[in-house]
Amino acid sequence: MSREPAGLRTDGGRERPVRAGVIGVGSMGTNHARVYAELRGVELVGVADADVDRAAEVAADFGTDAYGIEDLLDRVDVVTVAVPTPYHASVARQCIDAGVHALVEKPFVDDLDAGAELAALAAERGVVLQVGHIERFNPAVRALPDLLDGVDPIAITANRLGPPLNREMGDGVVMDLMIHDIDVVLSLVGAEVDRVAATATPDEQYATAQLTFENGVIASLTASRLTQQKTRTLDITARDRLIRVDYLNQSVQIFRQSRPDYLRDNGGVRYRHEVVMEQPMISTGEPLKRELQAFVDAATDGGPVLVSPADGLRAIDLARRIEADAESTVRSVETAENAEAAETAETTDSSEGRQ
Repeated sequence: MSREPAGLRTDGGRERPVRAGVIGVGSMGTNHARVYAELRGVELVGVADADVDRAAEVAADFGTDAYGIEDLLDRVDVVTVAVPTPYHASVARQCIDAGVHALVEKPFVDDLDAGAELAALAAERGVVLQVGHIERFNPAVRALPDLLDGVDPIAITANRLGPPLNREMGDGVVMDLMIHDIDVVLSLVGAEVDRVAATATPDEQYATAQLTFENGVIASLTASRLTQQKTRTLDITARDRLIRVDYLNQSVQIFRQSRPDYLRDNGGVRYRHEVVMEQPMISTGEPLKRELQAFVDAATDGGPVLVSPADGLRAIDLARRIEADAESTVRSVETAENAEAAETAETTDSSEGRQ
């Protein structure tokens, strides 16, 4: 299908809005529709969803139209794919075949080989394919490369915790929550993971993972849907400083020149601990808006794809390693508990038999 380049008109060369659409308008897809409708230079042309009533409702909310997927792809330059993960690969392929640039929500795909094929096909067809790891566009995270210039991290600690949700989730916390921090940490460390040690609750609502990278950096990640306080933090430890990121309030704090000391005070001894804290100015803003703007720029102006399919695949691969190790740990604990219970029962039976 021949397609007019995004961002251009044929009538005198004047610019026209970039035509955008959303496939899958659940909670996340609806937010994408909202942001496309708000972006300057972008027109939300339409939405699509397997639930046609839902598609019509969202379309009405944002003053646009509801279509089937093929009809929507005939009308747009860029599109967000926010359908359930098992359908990411097939819908993304439809987008590529139609010559439509696509942002695919995380996790990118549920099959690594299919994801690699999509990446190769998109490159061959000249179609931009971006993965929706939104925390990369958090202003506090965007500030980290400059703050880490000349700094050698020793350890990274990430906590992504929150209270139970009122809805069912298909994925455990590793693939749903921890994957955000996996992606950020991989982007910061720039080395391969050498070792993984993980554990989780049997219902996969709480998980921790310890990662050792080939360059010696250690990372500790925790994700929870059981914690009664919402926390989203990232701590980066170096020899002369601690850099703390708070995702929620989009802030960065740098702690350095920590000086513990004991002082004599009126004949007694008093402990004092001084530390210098800096708080760089961060230009805050909605991460999703920044993510979609970057995607539109890459699709229309040839700008960089900040979260590539390769990034998405690395995050999924590591998340699966963590899930597998956590499952193995849980099985080992259950096996030991079962063996102990059986031994206790056998001892009890033998004791009763001697009476």
